[in-house]
Amino acid sequence: MAHLRHVPLFSATPDRVLAGVASVLDEVEFFPGEVLIRVGDIEDWLFVIVNGNVDVVRPDRRVELGPGSVVGELAVLDPRPRSATVTALTPVLAFRLSKPAFDEAVRTRPEVALGVIAELVGRLRENHQGSPG
Repeated sequence: MAHLRHVPLFSATPDRVLAGVASVLDEVEFFPGEVLIRVGDIEDWLFVIVNGNVDVVRPDRRVELGPGSVVGELAVLDPRPRSATVTALTPVLAFRLSKPAFDEAVRTRPEVALGVIAELVGRLRENHQGSPG
């Protein structure tokens, strides 16, 4: 649970709620070069990076993310083909949260939805910085 407290997605989530979320996470490990998410795949989970770094490649940009980052969060809201490929650059320890577990967490703990909304709004703002308007 301590790892989740440092994830912006869950930073405002009360401890009792965070404990419930932690109970439905799967811990997974990836080796360097291993793909966590492949563009075009239809999946229904997100990953919280606990340790290690990943490379996120989209047609329009590339970014390296590390501990505390969340990747694949759109899939738990709207399972459509993935928009990026995410590859482990180093050994990676991550938590995986499936759509059914996410839906249950949001249903019973609405604070989780607020964290997701805040994270997505932050990303939208980052993407639009420098754009007119």
